Parts: sequence; C-alpha cells; structure tokens
Amino acid sequence: MKKRNLNKLPLDGIIILDLTSVLSGPYATLILSDLGANVIKVEKPSGDDSRGFGPFINNESGYFISLNRGKKSIVLDLKDKKDKKMFWTLLSKADVLIDNYKPRTLERLGFNWETISKKFPKLIYTKISGFGETGPLKDLPAYDIVVQAMGGIMSITGNRKNNFVRVGTSIGDIVAGLFSVIGVLSQLIRRKNTKLGSKLDISMLDCQVAILENAVSRFSIEKKNPTPLGTDHPSIAPFGSFNTLDGSIVIAAGNEKIFSRFCKVIDDKEMSTNPLFINNECRNKNLTKLRRRVESKLRTKSSSYWQKEMSKNKIPCSLVNNIEDVINHPQVLERNMILNYNHRSVKNLKISGNPIKFNFHKYTNKAKKSPKLDENKKEILKFFKLV
Repeated sequence: MKKRNLNKLPLDGIIILDLTSVLSGPYATLILSDLGANVIKVEKPSGDDSRGFGPFINNESGYFISLNRGKKSIVLDLKDKKDKKMFWTLLSKADVLIDNYKPRTLERLGFNWETISKKFPKLIYTKISGFGETGPLKDLPAYDIVVQAMGGIMSITGNRKNNFVRVGTSIGDIVAGLFSVIGVLSQLIRRKNTKLGSKLDISMLDCQVAILENAVSRFSIEKKNPTPLGTDHPSIAPFGSFNTLDGSIVIAAGNEKIFSRFCKVIDDKEMSTNPLFINNECRNKNLTKLRRRVESKLRTKSSSYWQKEMSKNKIPCSLVNNIEDVINHPQVLERNMILNYNHRSVKNLKISGNPIKFNFHKYTNKAKKSPKLDENKKEILKFFKLV
C-alpha cells in the first residue's frame, strides 16, 4: 500500500493555466500557488503589463515579483496558429483556467467556453472582469478606482468633510482575487463530487458591493446615505484614532466590558456611568463630546505609553504603523508575513507572505522566485509532451 504524504499542500498536483495580468488575477493565482498549485503563467509576447511597473530593482519590477513568486512563465501568442495548438494541449491537462482579459477577448481568440467545456468536461474556468458577463455594463473594461467609486466604498471612505478618497490598496482588484480563490476551491470540491468542470463569473463591481458590510442595511433602515467618518465606526464608540501628547493611537472599545476597562485606564471612571456615554447607542449619539473628553485625557501622555497601558488591560489598540514599522513588527515577522526575496540579481527584497497557515506545513521567510518572461517554456513543453 502506497504511503500518503500528509505534508503536501492541499492543491499539490493541481495545474492552473494563468492568463491573467497586473493584479486581480495574479493575486488570485498567487494564493492558489501558495496553497500548492502548479501555476503556469501564459503570457503574451510583451509579457504581463506589470513587468513594466515600478519600483525597479536591478531592472526587475518589484510589483511583478511580489505577485508572481512561485509561478512559471511561458509566452504564447494566441493569435498564432502554432501557439494556439500548443495552448489547446495545455488545456487538455490543466485543472483550472483563469483569465482577467478584457470582456470577450478569449472568445475572439477562438476559446469560447462552450467549445472548451465540450472538449474538456472536467476543466474549471474562472473569468474575472470589471462587471461580469451579464448586465448593461458587461462589455466595458474597469479599473480598481472605477469599481471603488461605482461600488459605493469610496463614498464611505475619507474624512468627515466628505472628502472622498480611494482605499489605500487596490481593494477593487484584491477582493476580486480573493473571491476568485474561494470560487476556484468551491469548483474543485464540486468537480470531485460530480466529475464535471464549471465556469465561474467574477465581477469586480459585485465584489465591492459584497464587502459594504452593513452600509446597505443601514441605508435600508435609516433612508440616509452613510457618509465618511474618518477612522470612526458608524455603530461602535469609542472606535477610531485619537490624539495623544505626541501623535495618535487607535482604540476599539467593542463592548461594554472593554469600555469600562478603558475608562479606568484613562482615569475617568465616571464616564462609564455618565448618561451621555452609558451605552454604545448613547456614545454614538454624543460622539463629538465623547471624543473631546477622551482626548483631554489621552493628550496628557505619549502614544507609546497609552499603547502599553491599553494592551496590559486587554483593550484593543495600536499605534498607526507605517510600512517600515510593519516590516519590522515582531508579530508580523514571527508569522513569516514578510518574505526575503533573493533570486538572480535581486537581493533581500522584502515582499508580503502567505497568511494561510496549515499545521502540517513548515513555513519559512524565504520567497520563491518569480519567473523571467518565457523562462520555463522548455520545462512546460516537456511536461506537456510538446517536445
């Protein structure tokens, strides 16, 4: 009886053809690669556009490296007859196909789902687009900032003067990538049960609407559009960034027990029994007065002092870390969330790690390398018996 390798990652042996570029798709396939899948990045002759995005280190894109570590690259021109034939062979052995081309691009190249699914009934296909494959906007391209604006998240992000801002990371792309991973894993489970592949339709706009948290229900109940609150929360107080003697600190008093401890730490026990602040609903109604009172106490000492005192008393809090702080944070480092990239001419580049930690797998802070354009063509063609 063959002994099973219990240390293999869950997607070990799964072959993914990655026809994606820039962010939403590459982020999805990066996660799938971290879960053990063999990701073959099928690039156009000019390569993934993000290969040209800065910042650069020894002529290599840090942007590209951070999203494509652990993948293999092959260049195929899907307008070329010979390369099309090769791609059909790749499809014959692949488990998953993912693309984030502009709408209808793959179909115009001769690879429509109806034909693909008839030839390869077990193949799983995930299509990421701005607006999905139905609806009046289905044929339009989209970028992160467009879906952030259209999906409502920008209208609740910013300061209290309605100065709307884009979320600091490309959450329109990233969330679409995350939902794509969930979809691919679900498709793999379904295929195991039915022996059939399926097509997944992921819309960046849909994904933005899905993460609006309780904003939709708030509007439905109150008939008022939620507005930006800076760092405050629409339902919980105190919950936000507060000024101290030398800066600011974020505090999240998520329930009455925490609020009571918080009042003791800032030496204002009376505040916990004051009718204006007696419960969360009252605190939200009197948020301006609450903030004034809290900050009058916090301004007497430094942010680091309050951070230590809050943590000691199990009150959720944090300094507002910059990226350098995050890269050097002991908790982040202990979890191997900052990887060291040392490949070719790139030395000690810091990139984000994998947050999915299994008890059967040993994790390190060493990053796998990202591929040069077409670097793995011979290896891939040999695997698929095309040479």
